[in-house]
Amino acid sequence: MTEEVLEKEKKQLAKEYKELLKISYRMLSTEDKKLIRSAFDIAVDAHKDQRRKSGEAYIFHPIAVAKIVASEIGLDATSIAAALLHDVVEDTSYTLDDIERMFGETVARIVDGLTKISNMPYDKDVSLQAENFRKMLLTLNEDIRVIIIKIADRLHNMQTMDSMPAHKQVKIASETLYIYAPMAHRIGLYNIKSDLEDLGLKYTEPEVYDDILSKIKESKEDQDAYIEAFSKTIQDSLNAENLDYQIKGRPKSIFSIRRKMLAQNVSFDEVYDKFAVRIIYKSDPENEKFVAWKIYSIVTDHFRPNPIRLRDWISSPKSTGYEALHITVMGPKGRWVEVQIRSQRMNEIAEKGYAAHYKYKNNEKEDGGLDDWLNKLQETLENQDINAIDFVEEFKLNLYAKEIFVFSPKGDLYSLPKGSSALDFAFHVHTEIGSHTRGTKVNGKLVPLSYELKSGDQVEVITSEKSKPSANWLDYATTGRARSKIKSSLKDEKKTLAEEGKVILARKLKSLKITLDEKTINQLVIYFKVKTSLDLFYRVGAGIIDNQKLKDFANSRSNAFVSFFKNRIRKPDTPEDIHKDEITEKYDQIVFGKDEQKLDYKMANCCNPIPGDDVFGFTTVNEGIKVHKKNCPNAVQLRGNMSYRVLPAKWIDSTQREFKSELILTGIDSVGLVNELTKEISSNLHIDMKSVHFDSNDGVFSGRITVVVKNKNILDNLVQNIKKINGIDKVTRV
Repeated sequence: MTEEVLEKEKKQLAKEYKELLKISYRMLSTEDKKLIRSAFDIAVDAHKDQRRKSGEAYIFHPIAVAKIVASEIGLDATSIAAALLHDVVEDTSYTLDDIERMFGETVARIVDGLTKISNMPYDKDVSLQAENFRKMLLTLNEDIRVIIIKIADRLHNMQTMDSMPAHKQVKIASETLYIYAPMAHRIGLYNIKSDLEDLGLKYTEPEVYDDILSKIKESKEDQDAYIEAFSKTIQDSLNAENLDYQIKGRPKSIFSIRRKMLAQNVSFDEVYDKFAVRIIYKSDPENEKFVAWKIYSIVTDHFRPNPIRLRDWISSPKSTGYEALHITVMGPKGRWVEVQIRSQRMNEIAEKGYAAHYKYKNNEKEDGGLDDWLNKLQETLENQDINAIDFVEEFKLNLYAKEIFVFSPKGDLYSLPKGSSALDFAFHVHTEIGSHTRGTKVNGKLVPLSYELKSGDQVEVITSEKSKPSANWLDYATTGRARSKIKSSLKDEKKTLAEEGKVILARKLKSLKITLDEKTINQLVIYFKVKTSLDLFYRVGAGIIDNQKLKDFANSRSNAFVSFFKNRIRKPDTPEDIHKDEITEKYDQIVFGKDEQKLDYKMANCCNPIPGDDVFGFTTVNEGIKVHKKNCPNAVQLRGNMSYRVLPAKWIDSTQREFKSELILTGIDSVGLVNELTKEISSNLHIDMKSVHFDSNDGVFSGRITVVVKNKNILDNLVQNIKKINGIDKVTRV
């Protein structure tokens, strides 16, 4: 390392330190500055000999994390110090005791939590990996700042991942999309959530990311001009009311545009709300709500609103603490525009989340939403009965869920995830009410337990002491809380029945002159093909394994010696015995791994890949290798949570076999359209039509065609030719 480089880094360090103090969202006292300075000095000393893969001095990483914590998340001096020190105990000779002695118990506790998360092994056993994730969340109990600093750490790692090998980039990006982005969303860090999602997409689907990014850059000028035209129309009216405000345009994130394109099956140009207009106003707390509705009134005087797209999160804030008024109006040039109306306080809470809550917190307005969520999360974490993998899945389900607001019979307001059922509401109110639900009424009418609630519904739960959860309740419940309580209750019931079953089994075996010992239990488990002894006892208790079945087992034991000798005599199948014709034609289709091995596999039903699609292999527990498309809805979860089971895969020959593919067509109905369509398909010698279904409704044509093709190129060519037919609007592959 040359003197010149070291001198340059020294100057850069001094500059970074000054910037860290300057950009802090909080007012820093002299004591705060002292704490940060001393943490800064220790971090510089501890990491002095370390460098990152890019060659940069390692110390710039903890400084960057501290800057994110200070400005973008807006945490206090204690958190900034902990962020500077977050890798010290893990990577250097400093110990936790040293940190506690120099910086006190709080900083040491946060650093300890961060060290535990970093040291969590990436386990090849998915259930252990899920258990590690559960342990990571348990650090919330110690201090939520642990998770927030971890999110900042992950953001900086994602921003500086270019020098890593590609397979590591995909693994880290998938894990980010699977766990960290939803968590940032739930804690209310919307800006960071968007950054994490965009960076996740950059490494999991680079071509898609680059394509959307370039299109956003191309349309920026047009977007700026549009926002200016929109602003000019309403500025005079806003100024006439003497309002202190600013109007900003906010482009939607690349990830959310991509999600919309997939969900609505549209191209980039067809996504109509690629940006939102944000009106941020200054107001004292007493008039905040009044001013928001005044601005709403002015905007809707000039632009016609879409009545079903009004979202009032000022009267009923989201459980993340988000407050705003969202309206969609018909703007200039006949384009729908989402307008977000927020006070400065609301805007800070939307951008800084947790930290801004505490800045504005007062006795009247407690930060209930976040505390409620943490309490619910704690309850789930402490429930040892719930399987760790189920826990991760349910945690994920509840993170991204949109919200609905429903009322109790007394008029109390409850917030639930969108898609919640009447049974979910019962468990949301109280576990005991949920467990003894007999029926539910919505708006005075009796409804099934599976009834999907809508915002504004008034829900009444009818309970009975005799009612208890049954297995089919899991089909009615969608929220993690309800499902975990139902599973827990069913497990308790199963244990009780299993205890009775064990006593019954011992009695019945005794009459068959068999002793119930460990060896017999193992034989019974194998004979009845159950997973555990608990399942065995439960089946006996429930009467599934009856007297006759136990007699059959006793007979099989007496014949065991005969079958043992038969097996010894019979020669097992050897690879040489397998005739070449038995090897399926699939062996010529896909190869796996760097060595391009030919392995047996099955196509995944969730995305139905065909030759030419970008694919990867996933090793399942019971069904061998399943092949998924790279943009399969399940790909992010599989690659992020179980990347050790993912195999690189590619097509090597797509002429050996034919594949089924279904096309959906929509357009304007006209005479001879069906004839033209079928002519186009049948004129292509490489395509065989398996099924055809057409509908016409008030001039709109829709159809489903199942075709058999040899590869993706033939299918793409067919789709392009069908699109050229006059009247056809869209052709999409299922």
